[in-house]
Amino acid sequence: MTSSKRVQDRSRMKRVHDLEIVTEKWKIASKVMAVMELLKQEPEMIIPIRNLEQHRQRLNLPKPNRISDFLRKSPKLFELYKDQRGLTWCGMTKQAEDLVAEHDKLIEEHSVKAAEYVTRCLMMSGDKRLPLDKIATFRRDFGLQIDFRADWVHRFPDLFRVKKSADGVDYLELVSWNPAWAVTELEKKVLGLTEANDHKPGVLSLAFPLKFPTGFKKVYRIGGKLEHFQKMPYLSPYADAKELTAGSREFDKRAVAIMHELLSFTVEKRLVTDYLTHFRREFVMPQKLMRLLLKHFGIFYVSERGKRFSVFLTEAYDGQELIEKCPLVLWKEKLLSIVGYRGKKRKVRTFSDSSDMETADTKEIDSENENKVIQFDEEGVLDGPEHTLLAQDQVMEVGEVSSAYMDSDAS
Repeated sequence: MTSSKRVQDRSRMKRVHDLEIVTEKWKIASKVMAVMELLKQEPEMIIPIRNLEQHRQRLNLPKPNRISDFLRKSPKLFELYKDQRGLTWCGMTKQAEDLVAEHDKLIEEHSVKAAEYVTRCLMMSGDKRLPLDKIATFRRDFGLQIDFRADWVHRFPDLFRVKKSADGVDYLELVSWNPAWAVTELEKKVLGLTEANDHKPGVLSLAFPLKFPTGFKKVYRIGGKLEHFQKMPYLSPYADAKELTAGSREFDKRAVAIMHELLSFTVEKRLVTDYLTHFRREFVMPQKLMRLLLKHFGIFYVSERGKRFSVFLTEAYDGQELIEKCPLVLWKEKLLSIVGYRGKKRKVRTFSDSSDMETADTKEIDSENENKVIQFDEEGVLDGPEHTLLAQDQVMEVGEVSSAYMDSDAS
């Protein structure tokens, strides 16, 4: 899904500077949090550096990067010392231990809301059940505990239960349908709907909020296709989709609605695109999800930084900032504020990255290129959480947008 040259070429033409910075912030925070989680699982919260080698994939620190070098870049969080045998150990500072305790408290406070979101995912699924291993991929994004399978899944017996299939796979199964939760986040936002016990999901006619970068020049409805898509009715993610024909426009628009809903559930309104592909069958979505995400640039933004692509819900961001920040996001910002990354300077040409909210009738937008100085180190990580290495930012032209729509129609 993420290796296609065609996908990379198309996403590169739509690069948004601010959200690329957000991606880089997330990459750094993810690595640091992974180390903290590993240390937390140790009896005395210390571990030999050589033992961390077996967790390189989890830490996302491939060779030849040295784990000890990475840890030394955050002296306010990690302490390294040698024992009498010369073996180097790693532990957390008092400040890091306090952050871990604070995070545990926030996760606990978030557990009820996370239970609602997981239940709503079960309600959207075709069989009203999801494999626990697949839910685990959403763990951080949904704000679940690291050991959620041992305790958390059993706390809400009125919502869901764990059931083992005939082939030995553990599933989380919906216990009871909650009509009050079958209201999409878009319905709540646009129509002001609140949870209603008699709500029945059906056909919706709500336009998705669009947000384009200023490099998106002189777009006038793109031959009416964008306007047509926005006005086209579609089936609610919570409604039965068995009668929809795969590949039809109604089928694809419902898939857009499902991805919009899933991203709305996440803590940071972003997900690794590979995680979405894991749920194609369960949520009855098209096989070529990346093409659908790229086609609907304006609703979603795909960042290709790193080994895995990330997808953002564009309406949730104002520049680099989430418009609505939950306590877990504020905690991560606190973590990043004390992470110490420093490096050399390098000039990278980028375009102006402010954005404007649009309706279905897109307006003419102009931009000016500007030079920015960005700092990074030799491992490619940014100098502080507010900067990042961004290359080849380009302006997206009308023809590229039209071709995305035409390409999809042809298929």
